[in-house]
Amino acid sequence: MPAYAIAHLQEAAPTPEAVEYIERITATFEPHGGRFLVHAAQHEVREGSWPGHVVVIGFPGVDEARAWWDSPAYQENAPLRSRHIEGDIILVEGVPEGYDPTATAKAMRETLPTE
Repeated sequence: MPAYAIAHLQEAAPTPEAVEYIERITATFEPHGGRFLVHAAQHEVREGSWPGHVVVIGFPGVDEARAWWDSPAYQENAPLRSRHIEGDIILVEGVPEGYDPTATAKAMRETLPTE
């Protein structure tokens, strides 16, 4: 099942270290099968608020995503970003091909109080 690293990063003035982080990031995730799915793109807020930027990196699976995050290459690079850009980053497993949300809805419905 695919997995994703999703970052919601706040606006920040460019710094030499942040630029270096971006220059080096691809080399940290490619060995783990990662690739950018969203990066440096404008987003359109349709509900709520979402200031800042969105980054999504896709991986073949959650094990590969964790291996990238924990890798010495990424851990060495990460402070170049985190010292200058605040944000939230999550790893999340995707859904399998043909996923049907009605099973989730059914399980939720079964927990609803009956009248």
